[in-house]
Amino acid sequence: MVSPSVFFNFLKKNGINFYVGVPDSLLKNFCYYVSKKLPSKQHIISANEGSAIAIASGYNIATGKIPLVYLQNSGLGNAINPILSLADKKVYSIPMLVMVGWRGQPGVKDEPQHQTQGDVTLNLIKSLKKKFKVLDGNEKEDLKKTSQALKLAKKNLEPVFLVVKKNTFKKITNIKKNKSQLLSREHAIYLVTEIFKKNFKIIATTGMISRELYEIRREKNDNNHNDFLTVGSMGHASQIALGICLNSKKKIICLDGDGAFLMHMGGISTIGNLRLKNFIHIILNNESHDSVGGQPTSASSTSLTSVAMACGYKNIMGPLKTEKDILKNLKLSLNYRTGPSLIEIMVKNGSRNNLGRPKEKPINNKNLFYKNLKK
Repeated sequence: MVSPSVFFNFLKKNGINFYVGVPDSLLKNFCYYVSKKLPSKQHIISANEGSAIAIASGYNIATGKIPLVYLQNSGLGNAINPILSLADKKVYSIPMLVMVGWRGQPGVKDEPQHQTQGDVTLNLIKSLKKKFKVLDGNEKEDLKKTSQALKLAKKNLEPVFLVVKKNTFKKITNIKKNKSQLLSREHAIYLVTEIFKKNFKIIATTGMISRELYEIRREKNDNNHNDFLTVGSMGHASQIALGICLNSKKKIICLDGDGAFLMHMGGISTIGNLRLKNFIHIILNNESHDSVGGQPTSASSTSLTSVAMACGYKNIMGPLKTEKDILKNLKLSLNYRTGPSLIEIMVKNGSRNNLGRPKEKPINNKNLFYKNLKK
């Protein structure tokens, strides 16, 4: 396996001192090390992958130096436009290394939302007509491949990819534990399910939020027939909820995370503009990308409630921090006759070690949700 410190120092020796990207679970140990070694202006956690490519391009334009962008392969779709219309050698010809976590790699067990993406990852990069190297955890060989990739980026003046297999980087074991006094996210979700009963439909964002909602239903001997558990497409749960809300008289609850909310924040304006009174948007804000390593988001310095207010949301509640305030405001939202509404709940990051995953296939979840939506 590759030591994050060895890899970081190798890149530093070769002139790379600027990192930008969206966190990925396969890259979290390396990114954690980068965060500890560089000031925030040299390591940017961007809202989405396309923004990361643009920020890296701006860095190169201003300095002439090569940046490193990191992302999960599920975010390649967000990155394609600026890769081809900004950084491509037929446009502005901007060299960079693009490190991609290879979720769903063929032959490696993974969740359903990663399988197709994993199958097409290398062919997708090939279709972009970009060079790539695959890192697999052989430190000596991976450093050699990275050196080759850097040379290609400098020679061709365009992005070159490093595709990172699972378990390439060694684990960092001294990561600090969260000692926050806030409620756990799982308990906050439990409170939501206590207030919003079967007449409400819940669309949960990808990652821990969907997994915790699923587990809570099981613990209460309930089913998830009124829940749409978004297992992929990070940042799009609110727009899925919007599409459902436009075609249903039911109260639609979107359970969102701060990282997902920020990723495609333009959609918040669309929600506000449509003024749907049956849309309730609940943000569980732990100021981190919790599902992929706990890296910070910009939510710590961004007022999500102010964003929603500016975009036309009619009822704004939060940030809420205590169980008493959370329950009070959830109950108040039951009686609102205007919309959309936003409730921001502050929670601590982290989840229990034995948290399970949905056992049913996504298509089954969709079909049962559709059936119950019509009742």
